[in-house]
Amino acid sequence: MIRSPQTPREWEHYYQLRYDILRAPWGQPIGSEQTADEKVHQHFSYFDNSNQILGVGRLDSVDSQTTQIRFMAVAEQQQGKGIGRALMEEMENVSKEMGIQKIVLHARAIALPFYEKLGYQLDAPSHLLFGEIQHFLMHKLI
Repeated sequence: MIRSPQTPREWEHYYQLRYDILRAPWGQPIGSEQTADEKVHQHFSYFDNSNQILGVGRLDSVDSQTTQIRFMAVAEQQQGKGIGRALMEEMENVSKEMGIQKIVLHARAIALPFYEKLGYQLDAPSHLLFGEIQHFLMHKLI
C-alpha cells in the first residue's frame, strides 16, 4: 500500500529510511535528510503487509505544469522488487490528477537506468552532491 505517513512513528520511520539510504553512507548528519519546507510537499510511503515502510518519495510542486520527484529511497534489502516503480507510478498518477504535464527529477548516476526504464529522458548533468555523487536532470512528459 502507498500512502503518506500519518502517525509520529510512521513519520519517524519515513525520515529514517531517507537518512539511511540517502545520507548516512556519506557521513551526513541526522537532519540532513529533511528540508525546511517539508510540510508543503506531498509524501509517499510504500508499506508492506506488516505496516513497515520499505520505500519513500516526495512530490514537489514546481509550477502549474510541473512537479519534481525528490528523496526517492527504497530499503537496501528491498531494492529490485518493484517498490520504487510502484512509488514512481503513484506519484505520476497524482501529478496527472493535478493536471501536470511534466515531471522532473535529479537522478544519481547509479539510478539512471531505473528512471530511463520508466520513460524519463536524460537532459544534462546537474549537481554534485557531497562533492562526489553526480546527479543528472531528467524529465518525463505525462
